[in-house]
Amino acid sequence: MANYGVAEARNKFTHLLERVEDGERVVITRHGKPVAELRPVPTSRPRLTEAERQAWYDEFIKRRDARPAASIPAVDLVRAMRDGDPA
Repeated sequence: MANYGVAEARNKFTHLLERVEDGERVVITRHGKPVAELRPVPTSRPRLTEAERQAWYDEFIKRRDARPAASIPAVDLVRAMRDGDPA
């Protein structure tokens, strides 16, 4: 848990929010005494690191590319649905 004085917290507010989003708790102090605490909302998910984000994207692309192509073009499928013809 990190401690920041009021003036420093004001100057680094965006940075403090990023730390909180990453799951940290931050205490704001005035004259050395704690007056407030920033902490993650219990339902918020931790942010992904760049490596985790890249791994997720790579897996998404791999699965997308492994899917078979549609046997019927979308335009023909929509026409068949509109006209009531079985596809």
